[in-house]
Amino acid sequence: MTHVSVFDIFSIGIGPSSSHTVGPMKAASSFVTGLDKENFLLKTVRVKIELFGSLAFTGKGHGTDNAILLGLEGYAPDTINPDFIPIRAKEIQKNKNISLLNKCLIYFNLDEDLNFNRKDLLPTHTNGMRFTAFDEAKVQLNQQIYYSIGGGFIITENPPKPSSETEVPYPFSNAKELLSHCNNQDFTIKDIMLANECSKRPLDEVMNGLMRIADVMRECIQKGCKSEGILPGGLKIERRAPALYQKLIQKGIPKSFELTDSMSWLNLYAIAVNEENAAGSRVVTAPTNGAAGVIPAVLHYYLDFYPESRPEDAIDFLLVAGAIAILYKKGASISGAEVGCQGEVGAACSMAAGALTAMLNGTIYQIENAAEIAMEHHLGMTCDPIGGLVQIPCIERNAMGAVKAVNAARLALLGNGQHFVSLDKVIATMKQTGKDMLAIYKETSLGGLAANIPEC
Repeated sequence: MTHVSVFDIFSIGIGPSSSHTVGPMKAASSFVTGLDKENFLLKTVRVKIELFGSLAFTGKGHGTDNAILLGLEGYAPDTINPDFIPIRAKEIQKNKNISLLNKCLIYFNLDEDLNFNRKDLLPTHTNGMRFTAFDEAKVQLNQQIYYSIGGGFIITENPPKPSSETEVPYPFSNAKELLSHCNNQDFTIKDIMLANECSKRPLDEVMNGLMRIADVMRECIQKGCKSEGILPGGLKIERRAPALYQKLIQKGIPKSFELTDSMSWLNLYAIAVNEENAAGSRVVTAPTNGAAGVIPAVLHYYLDFYPESRPEDAIDFLLVAGAIAILYKKGASISGAEVGCQGEVGAACSMAAGALTAMLNGTIYQIENAAEIAMEHHLGMTCDPIGGLVQIPCIERNAMGAVKAVNAARLALLGNGQHFVSLDKVIATMKQTGKDMLAIYKETSLGGLAANIPEC
């Protein structure tokens, strides 16, 4: 059973998309690193890339081309300065050369060497990429196919078979197994997650890493509340978070979640994060970039408006949210290109609902119930971004997902944890719904709002 870490679910990266920006950058970097290891790098004089499926249809709006260019130069999503990306990408296009791993300067013509193939599909996943390197005699040195499967995760065409050896003390692939571990060990969900994480790295590293993630989320909210202007991409969407922030700050910050205005701050937090994501700034994948605003909004709504909260509660919140994300990752998908937005905002809402319930002392069954309620009311949600940009309806959709998460937690806490539809059943339903969904509604910008609202 392959272990998925909470740090795989919550990775620090760049906007606007984990599957279309973060994943392709990782794939490009992986390809040239492989060339270097095989001693092919200095023999390479040409690299060609072909994008398929959703990457071909919406890649330009998601910044896939720029991400690949910087990835070929060896940059990584978690360390690159987001402001550097468009500057360097323009230089590469203007000069028609690129420095592979910043070691090997070769000719590169974007129009000739990066192909958005809208006709064909690769077999494993709609987000397919094919990289090919050639030597001076035009002989192929190496070729690799990658798939960006959501949340920044990438796989190759023939990934290694997972080891049958148990990698962590409490492996789980579904909610039934997770709850069983809790009952057998008299553990909470965060206890199970913490034990698994600490089997791979020291406790201090886990704690500090999770607090760093929470801090980056907070920084993203704060930056989004102050950054004015027009979002890139051509739709001319004006950022709303700064104006919303000013309106709310004039009323004063509520002291408790019991006050109605606290929900307005919840909306603000989600919008601020996703406007930052749309601008290509630093965000935390949670579990994807298109859904990056839900978890930070609900987490900081709890930290800001629940008087009993403590800063270190962010660790437990992220552990529980991560556990629920793993259920979706292993049981269905977190890729909008594969199952629609139910796999992105829907999964994030489910994660946030369960985590908030845990923070409010809900039982493991109330946590499972909250996560199930949240997803049940996202089933069938399509991914139809206008112009292939993570802006409309994505930004507001995160705010709505955050509100649904809080409401799902409140509903679950009113009950005793008993409910008719299990979380495992709703995850299976989401997976089947995604399979039944027409391809035009899965991050291609060929259906829904994207097809019915003319681009400006």
